[in-house]
Amino acid sequence: MRRLPPLSAVRVFEAAARHGNFTRAAEELGMTQAAVSYQMKVLEERLGAPLFTRSGRGIVLTEHGRRIAPQVTSAFDSLGEAFSAVRAESEHVLTITAPRTLATNWLAGRLGGFQLERPGLAVRLHVSDDVIDLAAGEADVALRGFEDRQPGMVCHFLMRTPVMPFASPAFLAKYPPVRSVDDLLRMPRLTPGDIWWRLWFKPEDPDGVPPPGVRFDSQILDGSAALAGHGVAALCPLMWEAQIASGQLVPAVDEFIDYPRGTMHLVYPEAKRGLAKIRAFREWIGPEVQAWLGDDPWGALLPPDQAPHPGTPRRKSLGRKAVEKA
Repeated sequence: MRRLPPLSAVRVFEAAARHGNFTRAAEELGMTQAAVSYQMKVLEERLGAPLFTRSGRGIVLTEHGRRIAPQVTSAFDSLGEAFSAVRAESEHVLTITAPRTLATNWLAGRLGGFQLERPGLAVRLHVSDDVIDLAAGEADVALRGFEDRQPGMVCHFLMRTPVMPFASPAFLAKYPPVRSVDDLLRMPRLTPGDIWWRLWFKPEDPDGVPPPGVRFDSQILDGSAALAGHGVAALCPLMWEAQIASGQLVPAVDEFIDYPRGTMHLVYPEAKRGLAKIRAFREWIGPEVQAWLGDDPWGALLPPDQAPHPGTPRRKSLGRKAVEKA
């Protein structure tokens, strides 16, 4: 354990020694001259040796004071450089945390455009479905699939996330044509206990236990398994546009559901609202989402309180062709 005198008193000594004047030291530190004199008294009593003597022209360092003053100033210079380096890095690095599916299938491919607009700002992407502590500084901003109303947090709505069952054409070809959602009960479903499936139908078991099936802890894994032909996955089609457009994934039914709590928000601490890097990302991501959704055929840009009949199936044709049993 370091046995150091009070750092507040050491700070006063360094300023007074550098200026050779208590009054100027007080002005630099925003203190009264009486407070400076008191801190010097505390320090000298702790050291058991005088550091200054008074002369007709003010104060003069004693031998002890002259010996330690350069080392104390050097120590404060080193501290200043260390903190400046951290501050400079913090100002020019934006750390974003986002869920795996959003980060992989949407955000990662767009961050290059954000950086081209702001070449002086580096971006660090933290990918996790865990909710990390923004207040503790683990990231600057978060994209979260829920409305985060914790005290001290700012939360901006970005979009809603519709839900729809998807599978590979090869998988659907193994089964009779799907005429209704109930037909999915007779097919392997990925992560059958997921809350998204409960939007479509209640578990068929009397005790409510989900049926057996492969379970994953992330939509990105459900979608990957569906692409591989292992079952039907409840997915947000907005996160799988490329796979849907290429025909790798096709809707099992022509209906989608607005998940009442399925929203994407930008979240950051209120204390960081005014930071240039936070402002830059906020001003970029809102228009980026709006431009991407275009005329918004899914109604994803409607705020949650304006969603028409959330949790109720609505028809949405994606050009699905009937897949007959081979």
